[in-house]
Amino acid sequence: LFRSEANVQRAFPGGKLIPLNPQMIVFDSFFKIESFDLIPQDYDRERPEFFGLFEDNDPNKRLMMAVNYSTDVSNFWEFSATGLRPIDESNQAYKLGVNYIMYGITH
Repeated sequence: LFRSEANVQRAFPGGKLIPLNPQMIVFDSFFKIESFDLIPQDYDRERPEFFGLFEDNDPNKRLMMAVNYSTDVSNFWEFSATGLRPIDESNQAYKLGVNYIMYGITH
């Protein structure tokens, strides 16, 4: 995560990546994601972690950027129509993406 934090500092001096939890509104903006354990893994079997950059580094303010760590849900989107990824896991990946879009257009 160190490289991500350094890049955030380049774009947002003073910005901090704050750990996200499933109770945050971004994970309930359309679909309810109750646990990060439901987020599928592609090649990385570590537990996924999510971080956010908030306005004024305040988690009660607007989430401006999300960082998904130890997960690559886009692989599930990319290969969902090929049969290379399980349907249930692809659906979970889409739910996360839809939540990000809905949060982005409503906040």
